[in-house]
Amino acid sequence: MIEIPTDLPPDLVPLVFLLGTWQGAGVAALDQFGDPGQEACNFGQEVSFSHDGRDFLEYASHTWRLDPEGNRLEPLESEHGFWRIKPDRQVEVTMIRDQGVAEIWYGELAEAKPQIDLVTDAVARTQGSPAYSGGKRLYGYVNGDLMWVGEKATPDIALRPYMSAHLKKSVNPKEWVADLKNLPDDGIAFFR
Repeated sequence: MIEIPTDLPPDLVPLVFLLGTWQGAGVAALDQFGDPGQEACNFGQEVSFSHDGRDFLEYASHTWRLDPEGNRLEPLESEHGFWRIKPDRQVEVTMIRDQGVAEIWYGELAEAKPQIDLVTDAVARTQGSPAYSGGKRLYGYVNGDLMWVGEKATPDIALRPYMSAHLKKSVNPKEWVADLKNLPDDGIAFFR
């Protein structure tokens, strides 16, 4: 069930399914873009969407490589940004990546389902950032989970899938603290 916070601006209600902290894993096909030292891998991810009452959602994503047993290795990518709703259900995202890339994305909310299709409108890169000319992303809320797939292009390589993940909502202990006072002192009575 998706709950709508009382302090969420009405314009952001269509994005409410994104709110919270999400964790999971995915696959990355980074090797196909010719970046030295990059190889296809499994990755872990933590994503958070939050709001402070203003007209945007704040976004943060951190990914890291996983070994074959699922253990965390080195960091992969970090992104930070802001998501807004414009007229006609258009979504606007501004994003900064740790690799020296700034992006503006536009897209639309799907009709009658929690899904967003985004396409880059503008890309700015620092001199040392990897080659990148644009991308597409699809985010969807499926059976209580957040799933996404990303495509990217470089000046020499056409748009193609490069990362996708399946994320589950994380539990925030702050939300459960109020329920703790109703538990028995020894904890065992709870199981009787």
